Amino acid sequence: MPGTMVRAFALCGAVAALAGCVADAPMLVPVAAPLDPPLNPPAVAHHICVTDGNFMYREAKRQYELRARIGRYAIDPAQQEANAGAAARRQYVTCLSSQGYRMIDDRQIVVWR
Repeated sequence: MPGTMVRAFALCGAVAALAGCVADAPMLVPVAAPLDPPLNPPAVAHHICVTDGNFMYREAKRQYELRARIGRYAIDPAQQEANAGAAARRQYVTCLSSQGYRMIDDRQIVVWR
């Protein structure tokens, strides 16, 4: 009976770990957990930081349009998107750092709106 329970527990753990990968949310690791625990749980920190990233994405697009208008040059949508995406990514990583986390897989993409 205990062997069956251990197997069931291991299976549930594996399913939970894989569900996190399928959800397309980056895996967050506390930076200094024993000495200085993170402010929020990983899901809450991710939500807060995605919100910050989304705001920075919109703000970077607006700033690009303002610079184009002041400089009197045409807006390049690809360049505008690249600038906005980079600004949003920097804001997301900075926010995660301030929450006490870092991402394991840096290649994961968060959708900015």
